Order: sequence, then structure tokens, then C-alpha cells
Amino acid sequence: MGLKLFNSITRLFDKRGKSDGAKHKFVNVEEMRVEMPDLLYGYLSDGEMPNSLVLLAPPPEPASAVFEFDLEYARRVSKSKDQIRFLQAVSDANLSFPHAVRSFEATLGIDINEVLTPKLYLLMRRVMTDARLSTYTAKNFYNRERPFVVNKQKTCTPELEEVLRKVGCFPSGHAAVGWAWALVFSEIFPDKEKVILERGLDFGESRLICNVHWHSDVVKGREMGKATVDCLRVNTAFNTDLLQVKEEVFQVLKSMKTNG
Repeated sequence: MGLKLFNSITRLFDKRGKSDGAKHKFVNVEEMRVEMPDLLYGYLSDGEMPNSLVLLAPPPEPASAVFEFDLEYARRVSKSKDQIRFLQAVSDANLSFPHAVRSFEATLGIDINEVLTPKLYLLMRRVMTDARLSTYTAKNFYNRERPFVVNKQKTCTPELEEVLRKVGCFPSGHAAVGWAWALVFSEIFPDKEKVILERGLDFGESRLICNVHWHSDVVKGREMGKATVDCLRVNTAFNTDLLQVKEEVFQVLKSMKTNG
């Protein structure tokens, strides 16, 4: 559902759970380019985009059992001494290209770049835009405070904290992107579905390790990742590109097998 519906809902409902400190609101690619100047347009139009404010229940109330679990999960993660996993979370936080392709390259078993796999590279970028944008109606509406604002603990990206303070955290855009990528990659590499989905879950988990999202943010982010892919599956341009990507990957794997 589009922005007109979102604007109508925001006039009708009380913004419970909203943080008055959150000021950055993104509703389209141009506004998201404040964060990521090289962001491409996605496949979905405003009317095709899944609306997180409509699809998701509100974030948990402070006195709820769900929020108690959020707090406990954050406390548990903050005590971890796993530096390798922390560094992975730092890497997963970076959605800029070409860096972002590293998040799934090892899992897929091929290099992703503009020379070897240009169609896959482009598909990955456009799906990311759609998945991230799908989360912003709820992010903008609820403006939920992030864990590091509440618990005063470090994040994995201290250079981004001032920006993150001004952007609501419910649901997680990174989790939506990671899960959307995982679902799409599972179709392109069906023989690797299990490890791809595990990596998709792990990608969202990185946001908890970074102390920038609550557990419930990540869960709902994955829901929006799936909702985005559901919408993409009936999008003509996406399906056309997906067929071309499958052929591109087939040729790359065939070449790797021949040369290997």
C-alpha cells in the first residue's frame, strides 16, 4: 500500500512508542540517498510496495513480556566476548556497494561483481532498495528508540550513532534486506537453500550484536523482507531480470567447473 494510505493512517492513530528525538524520515529513494548517495531505484512502485505500518503490529509496549525479552536479549549479547562474530556484524552493517556483496559471496560460492556477474550485482542492489524502503512507513511512524540509546552500551558502528539516533529502529531495514536477499538467492541457488537461509538469519542477528536493534525489530524486519519478495514475485521487471540472473549464474558455475 502506498504513501497516501500511510499519511491517512498517521492522521488517524496515536503514535504510541514514538521517540521525540527521531527526526529523519525516509519515504522514497531520493530521501534515502541522504544516507546512501549511490542507492539505485528498486523494482517496486509506491503502489506495489508492502506497507510495514499496515502489515505489522506495533512494537512491544515497555511493560510487555516481549519487551522484557528484548531487554534480556540485548543484555546477553552485550556480554559476548566473540570478537570474530563482532567483526562480522561490523561488516554486515555496511550496505554500500561493492562491500555489501561480501555478506553472501562465501555462502554462494561465487564472486559477485560488475564484471563477472553484472546482472546478479544489479539485482542485489535493487532488491536491497525495495526491502529497506518497505520498512520505513513503520519506522517513521513509531520512531522506536534503539538499544544503545536505552542501555548506553557501545555499538559496532560508533561513527553512525548520531544518524541512527534520529531514525526509528522498528522494524530493522538490515534484517529485511538480509532476509530478502536470502529468499531470492535460495531460488537462484536451490542446492544451497539451507546455508543461504541460515546466512540470511545470521545477517539480521548482526544488528543485535551491533546493539542498534531490538530482537523484535529484527523479527519484524524479516517479515518485511518476505513481504517484499512476495511483491517482487509478481513484478514483471524483477521476474525478467531473475531469469537473466539464473542464466548468468549457470554460465559462471559451468565455467568454474570446467576450469576447476
